[in-house]
Amino acid sequence: MNKKMKKVVALSYDATIQSAPKVVAKGKGMVAANIIEKAKEHQLPIQEDASLVELLSQVQINETIPEQLYEAVAEVFAFIYNVDRQHSKS
Repeated sequence: MNKKMKKVVALSYDATIQSAPKVVAKGKGMVAANIIEKAKEHQLPIQEDASLVELLSQVQINETIPEQLYEAVAEVFAFIYNVDRQHSKS
C-alpha cells in the first residue's frame, strides 16, 4: 500500500506589522514531522486540512498568502482563537 506522504505548511501572522499571514515553513515527509514536532514543543496550534495545505504549499516561504486563500485561512485562525479561549477559561 502506497501511503501518501504528509505535507505541512506553517503560517505566521502579526496584524501590527503584516497585511496578511505568511508562509514561514513548509515540507513533507521527515521535514513535515520535524515541523510538527517543533510546533508541539512550542505549544503552537495545529490544524489538519489537507486541501488547504495543498494550496498553501504552492506559496513560497516568506511570501504572504494570496487573497484567494484569505477566507480559508481566516477560518483556521478563528478555530485556533476559539481553542485558545477555551483553554484559557479552564
